[in-house]
Amino acid sequence: MIRIIIYGAGGRMGKVVENIINEDNDCTIVAGVDAFEITRDYPTFTDIKDCDIEADVIVDFSTAAAIPALLDYAEEKCLPVVLCTTGLSDEMLVRVKEVSEKTAVVKSANMSIGVNLLFDLVKRAAEALYDSNFDIEIVEKHHNQKLDSPSGTAVTIADEINSALDNKMEYIYDRTKVRKKRERNEIGISALRGGTIVGEHDVVFAGKDEIITISHTALSRDIFAVGAVKASKFLAGKKNGLYNMKDVMAE
Repeated sequence: MIRIIIYGAGGRMGKVVENIINEDNDCTIVAGVDAFEITRDYPTFTDIKDCDIEADVIVDFSTAAAIPALLDYAEEKCLPVVLCTTGLSDEMLVRVKEVSEKTAVVKSANMSIGVNLLFDLVKRAAEALYDSNFDIEIVEKHHNQKLDSPSGTAVTIADEINSALDNKMEYIYDRTKVRKKRERNEIGISALRGGTIVGEHDVVFAGKDEIITISHTALSRDIFAVGAVKASKFLAGKKNGLYNMKDVMAE
């Protein structure tokens, strides 16, 4: 039985993760951590430093501001982490790498199995289409409570495309500041925020007289929780290191 601490247990995703774990015979929740006091059927803490519960892995769906304390705790306890929070600074990404030298960490911009397949598909599409003068644009849509923009998933999509094209592409987030034609080496990234949109990502390859769009639509938050729990099982017994959902899916 894999013992899990939910970090961000009081949030929307924390509750979804709780439901998924409760339906899984291989996992159990041993504690929850949230900045606000919450009542659950398991022990909860407002400060992770106070959590003295033995566990096998932490599943994180919190905020960027809460990540430093989580990483310190994971490093001190040598406790594996499934890191699902996006919008981390470059400095914090370096810190993630440091912690992964002490314990196993799964970090992904998106925990969905389908989105991680999308990463591979857009990379292959870019390799096939860019030399035929296809322009590339990314449009992402999320609910009006999402803090970071563009989404971590959109940036990862751009990174996957860029890696397939010898890292020569430039990311353009705002076309209102400069009045000029689009350059060949641009990847436009646009963000829409509104309502209760769980998550949509469209990758548009626009060529002469034809358009190819590769899309993913999340219909519920369950898909992210399912991926996170799958990653938790993957981490069981893994040696120290930084892993991603491609590693999880390959096993």
